[in-house]
Amino acid sequence: MCLGISVPVQASSASAAVATADGTVAELYRLVTFEAGSTPDWAQVASLFIDEAVIVLRTSRENTTVFSVKGFVDDFIQFIERADAGETGFVEEIVSTKSMVFGDIAHVLVLYEASIPGSPRPPQQGVDSFQLIKKDGRWWIVAVTNELPTTDKPVPVELRNR
Repeated sequence: MCLGISVPVQASSASAAVATADGTVAELYRLVTFEAGSTPDWAQVASLFIDEAVIVLRTSRENTTVFSVKGFVDDFIQFIERADAGETGFVEEIVSTKSMVFGDIAHVLVLYEASIPGSPRPPQQGVDSFQLIKKDGRWWIVAVTNELPTTDKPVPVELRNR
């Protein structure tokens, strides 16, 4: 699969970033974080996922949206444009993780904080749940689901104070 970008999504060369499940997840957060005046390398972002990956994100407090990898990238690009984040940059940092690896499958639960530098809004916390597989000597993201903590739905105990 190619996202209209010159680099195929599933390049088979393994790198240090995708040698572990945790490293693959950390690489995604690193790649979507960018400084003012730049934007992510979307081909690199897409290269972390299998072609058939499913991404289910909380798009408001009440709604979730199911995306393909291309849909996820397109939605992120639209967010950057709506928020003028190209002018300010964007930060999405891992606060804590809880991982479980069994053979060639893994689950990584992530507490993250997302923010736009210079914004008066405080960072938004969220919880991402990643499912990954090891194939061809590296880890691939198969699925991501997302939830936003609230007073009624606090951060899972596994991710607190880590």
